Amino acid sequence: MDVKLRNNVTVLGEGAQTLLFAHGYGCDQSMWRLVAPHFVDEAKVALFDHVGAGGSDIGAYDPHKYSGLTGYAADVIEICETQGLSDVVFVGHSVSAMIGVLAAGQRPDLFSRLVLIGASPRFANDEGYFGGFDERDLEDLLDLLAKNQLDWSGAIAPAVVADAGFQDEWRSSVCRIDPVIAHEFARATFLSDHRADCLQVSTPTLLIECSEDTLAPPEVGAFVHAAISGSRRVVLDAAGHSPHLTAPTAVIEAMRAFLGAPATAH
Repeated sequence: MDVKLRNNVTVLGEGAQTLLFAHGYGCDQSMWRLVAPHFVDEAKVALFDHVGAGGSDIGAYDPHKYSGLTGYAADVIEICETQGLSDVVFVGHSVSAMIGVLAAGQRPDLFSRLVLIGASPRFANDEGYFGGFDERDLEDLLDLLAKNQLDWSGAIAPAVVADAGFQDEWRSSVCRIDPVIAHEFARATFLSDHRADCLQVSTPTLLIECSEDTLAPPEVGAFVHAAISGSRRVVLDAAGHSPHLTAPTAVIEAMRAFLGAPATAH
């Protein structure tokens, strides 16, 4: 399997530092268009599509491998290895934040820093933990997705992207994904629990979140910040779950400040 073709890998720019951008659920690498180009003049920028999304090779989809996020993390590691990427700054949005946590946990030698946007290790509420959703509500959401992808995307789009101008784009992106893959990736996303994995992160980490986010509320951000020792937390005065689309300048500024600071391992 040609990894570059499998994940539709795009590499731009030159530089000693490499930024690897990983998109969230229902998206593809085009969702980074307002952020990634700003780093091309100073670093190598790599983008890719998770298998089943965007321009990836849908024939590479394996329901067993991708039943959980570990399969996607394995792809991230393979991309780094086959494309010769080292000293990587992993930039992950939403579910890809946890995929980055898993990849860095397995191969900390590949990653110099993590930038996690809208990170949530568990969406379901639990004793002593507020994830934002009751388990029954998540099951109902997944049932709706299985029955009607268009209706599901319409119901959840306002929470994903607060700006109405981007909601149709996100809905179209979701609806281009094979329905079976969309449902299985959603289950891997919304029913996973990676709280323990956050506790194992040793890579310097920046957390970026919106002040009003129903998918990853402030309580979740506070948990991740406490779980990842030494992490830096930036809460943007913005709504929704996709600040790289709705507040790209603020995201770029937070990233530049983080990347310009000494990377002290913890």
